[in-house]
Amino acid sequence: MRFTKMHGAGNDYVYVDAFREKVPDPAATAVAVSDRHTGIGSDGLILIAPSKTADFRMLMFNADGSQGLMCGNGIRCIGKYVYDHKLTRKKEITVETGGGTVSLVLHAKNGKVGRVTVDMGAPRPVPPAFHVRADGKADVLPERCGGFEGFVVSMGNPHFVIPVPSTDAAPVTTRGPAIETHPDFPSKVNVEFVQVLSRSRVRQRTWERGSGETFACGSGACAVTVALARAGLASPKLRLDLLGGTLHVEHARDGRVYMTGPAEEVFSGEWTTSKRRGR
Repeated sequence: MRFTKMHGAGNDYVYVDAFREKVPDPAATAVAVSDRHTGIGSDGLILIAPSKTADFRMLMFNADGSQGLMCGNGIRCIGKYVYDHKLTRKKEITVETGGGTVSLVLHAKNGKVGRVTVDMGAPRPVPPAFHVRADGKADVLPERCGGFEGFVVSMGNPHFVIPVPSTDAAPVTTRGPAIETHPDFPSKVNVEFVQVLSRSRVRQRTWERGSGETFACGSGACAVTVALARAGLASPKLRLDLLGGTLHVEHARDGRVYMTGPAEEVFSGEWTTSKRRGR
C-alpha cells in the first residue's frame, strides 16, 4: 500500500490514494499504521476516494480504528494532495465527508498548495441524545470529570468546548478521556480546552475522540469560534494558537464557518500488509 504522510498544524495522518490503492480493512490498517513505535506514526488514516456527489470523498479512521465523520486539518491536506499530485487542476473543489459535503479553496504558489480555506458550513444541530441545556451549555457530572461546564457544538462531529484560565494547566490528558466517554455523550465527544487571550485570539488544546491529545483539531477550532462568539466571550473572527501551529477561523454573518490553515506533506512510502503490531 503506497501512502503519504501529511499534517495540518501538527495534526498528522497517513493518506492513501484510494483511486489507485485497495485497503480491504481500513479500520485495522488505521490501528497498525498509527502506532508511533511499530507503525508509521499518525493520528489516523485518511483515504482519498471517488465520490458520486463531489470531486473527492474523504474516509477517515482514528488511531483506534473508529471511523470519524470530519477532520478540518485532514481535509485541508486532502486539498493539497489532490492538487500537488495532479488529481485535479481546480483550485476550488468539493469533498464528500461523513458530516456532509465541504468546499475548499486551494491557495497555491509555484504549483504547490501551502494553505487551504475550508467552508465548514453552518454549525449543525446538536444530537438530541446529548444532555444540553436551553442555553447551549452542558454540565458534566463531577464524579467522573471534575464538574466541568462547557458548550456543545456540532460541526458534523460533536465538540465540548471548555473555557479555562490556562491551557498549560488544563487537565487535558487526565480529564479529557473521562469527558470523551461520559454517558452524556453517547457517541463520544471531542473536548476542547480554550484560553481566551483577547477578543480576537485564543489558545486551544484538544482531546480528540479516538486519538487522544492531538497537536491541532480543525473542526474543534471551528467549534471553539462558534461557542465563544455565541457566548459573547470573543469575536466571531479568531486566531487560534494550537500546539502544532495557528489556524484562522471566521463565523461569518451568513452563518457559515470558514477555516484557513496550513497543509504540509512530510514523506511518502510503501506499507506492506505483513506489518502488524508486535511483529
